[in-house]
Amino acid sequence: MPNTDFGYERVPEQDKRAHVGRVFDRVASRYDLMNDLMSLGLHRLWKAFAVGVARVHPGERVLDIASGSGDLARAFSRRAGPAGEVWATDINYRMLARGRDRLLDAGYRLPAVQCDAEHLPFPGGHFDCVSVAFGLRNMTHKEAALAEMARVLRPGGRLVVLEFSRVWKPLEKPYALYSFSVLPWLGERVAGDGGAYRYLAESIRMHPDQAALAAMMERAGFTAVEYFNLSAGVAAVHRGVKLG
Repeated sequence: MPNTDFGYERVPEQDKRAHVGRVFDRVASRYDLMNDLMSLGLHRLWKAFAVGVARVHPGERVLDIASGSGDLARAFSRRAGPAGEVWATDINYRMLARGRDRLLDAGYRLPAVQCDAEHLPFPGGHFDCVSVAFGLRNMTHKEAALAEMARVLRPGGRLVVLEFSRVWKPLEKPYALYSFSVLPWLGERVAGDGGAYRYLAESIRMHPDQAALAAMMERAGFTAVEYFNLSAGVAAVHRGVKLG
């Protein structure tokens, strides 16, 4: 059985989903608070930028993969309007339930589906836009997931990926110090799980950099692929258009 990365650890491919699932089960209740603390609120600006790049119009169909607590799904629903269709999906039940509850509290009744991004339960060519924010990094077979995203998009549909990426080189050392010292410390005290945020720091380093992810999207069937560095490359938004 081939192995894959779980942070810096190598685990059997069949076990990664369970490892990642346990991480999010443990942090789900403090996920939003930790996002605000560890990014100093910047994640809200990154998500707003990704929503803008997606260019969702009234009446469009949108699939938000790894929807988590539902920030992007809510923003897309406002843009798609009552004639549109926005689906929230996540592989982790606790995260999906948290997102569904937050959406309902905000007055949004969106369909929520627990599913694996590598095997999406939607027909081909159904969506105008697919998004994934801070989720691709955790997937076992990123190429398979990107191919599935292409499959469910109509020709000319857009894929938007928001993910942690490679920081500007002069900032590498202070960013590493923050990632491997401050984040686990913060995770232990706020979420009660320093290990989950140590995994976060490690998984960022194992994720393809900006250019490598753009190339993966092209191989999956996307054209006009471009990326936008945010906060000196701490995060990046990639956008591609499905070939006709």
